[in-house]
Amino acid sequence: MSAAESLAGAAPEPFWLQDPARPGAGPALPGALTCDLAVVGGGYSGLWTALLAKERDPSLDVVVLEAGRIGAAASGRNGGFCAASLTHGLENGLGRWPDDAHTLERLGWDNLRAIAETLTRHGIDAEWEPTGEMSVATEEWQVPALQEAAEKAYEHGWEPIMLGPEAVRAEVDSPTYLAGLWDRDAVAMVHPAKLAWGLADACRALGVRVFENTRVTALRPDARRLRLTAAAPPRRGDRAPRPLGAVTARSVALGTGAFPPILRRLRHYVVPVYDYALVTEPLTPAQRAAIGWRHRQGLGDSANQFHYYRLTADDRILWGGYDAVYHFGNGMRPGLERRPSTYATLARHFFATFPQLEGVRFTNAWGGVIDTCSRFCAFYGTAYDGRLAYAAGYTGLGVGATRFGADVMLDLLRVGLAPGEETERTRLAMVRSRPVPFPPEPLRYGVIELTRREIARADRNAGRRGLWLRTLDRMGLGFDS
Repeated sequence: MSAAESLAGAAPEPFWLQDPARPGAGPALPGALTCDLAVVGGGYSGLWTALLAKERDPSLDVVVLEAGRIGAAASGRNGGFCAASLTHGLENGLGRWPDDAHTLERLGWDNLRAIAETLTRHGIDAEWEPTGEMSVATEEWQVPALQEAAEKAYEHGWEPIMLGPEAVRAEVDSPTYLAGLWDRDAVAMVHPAKLAWGLADACRALGVRVFENTRVTALRPDARRLRLTAAAPPRRGDRAPRPLGAVTARSVALGTGAFPPILRRLRHYVVPVYDYALVTEPLTPAQRAAIGWRHRQGLGDSANQFHYYRLTADDRILWGGYDAVYHFGNGMRPGLERRPSTYATLARHFFATFPQLEGVRFTNAWGGVIDTCSRFCAFYGTAYDGRLAYAAGYTGLGVGATRFGADVMLDLLRVGLAPGEETERTRLAMVRSRPVPFPPEPLRYGVIELTRREIARADRNAGRRGLWLRTLDRMGLGFDS
């Protein structure tokens, strides 16, 4: 069966969002209202912020404003890897904030454990599987890098298992595997959309008002408060969105990810990068036996252009990554979520990795945007004299790190804190610093495209990074995935 044949009939929709458990749309903003805290964005970032705010101070009046449906954007389209890392991997954190490395690793582990505890406390069925993640080497040049990563992980309190060719193939059987590094504690698998829906239900149970199909179109100061103007998506035949009303809040938290921010300064730091994924039909018992994978850990290869993949609850394989596509002018539109050429590439790579699964078909193929910044992990800040806080730039690791980012935003907004009180989080250099901004167009597009080509060339050249990538490394930009 060809790659094209394996994709025939694949629905161009995220697998997770087709789940029968998906709730119906909630109400839109009914008009003008006031609150203590307005949260813009109904994905992980916004929902964690709303939930943690109510847990810190149950008396707060909290409102969530979501432009579309809860979890319909990045939070319902990702691979479901909930990682402890707050810095897009230990190496990235060590390279940027070596003095805080141990603290960041500890806080990341505490954050992952707190997510699991929250799911239990609020009865959220997000198909949580603390299986860990295994990085695999598929080229000889990647093996020493895995060994070095294992040594660094041990130095910082983690205990991954280094596996040779036979041992790694005993875990998951692929003829491409030369070695593996299995960290059993640092990652859990989740159903990403169910996580978002469950967080929204927990918010509502604590009294948070959640409004869907409510796009914030403007933000301005209003005396000692902030005023958010909102509109509904246009109906068929309408030329413009329909005004809904306004929310006047004492504080605002922005969790809009890759979408055009209402705070203009963020446009210099975040670019939307499209990522794509496939999901297979459920594997038969014989097909499962052919690949092993008894421990159901998440997987990722060690190339710069890497794949990530995992099993779903009903034994499908989600297979994503490799292509990361930026469109000129921060381009974002529904048509860009579909990319048949990338689907075909992913399918070919899938069968090269698992030739024993020849004949398996894909049921879903989709894309979505990642909020990418130049340091590959989130950054934070405030505006309007501390009345607004933001967190953005998670670069694909937001399933877990958004909860930490929510706590940072609430710290910056002084929710539940005494006057002048600092926290361990707000003292971090990571929280106090900003990434290098992206240049304006057309230079922005040129730089990103050149970097993509050079990353691909490094993979073809046994990992050796050319002059351009070495220059970026010296500048601390670290484009490596």
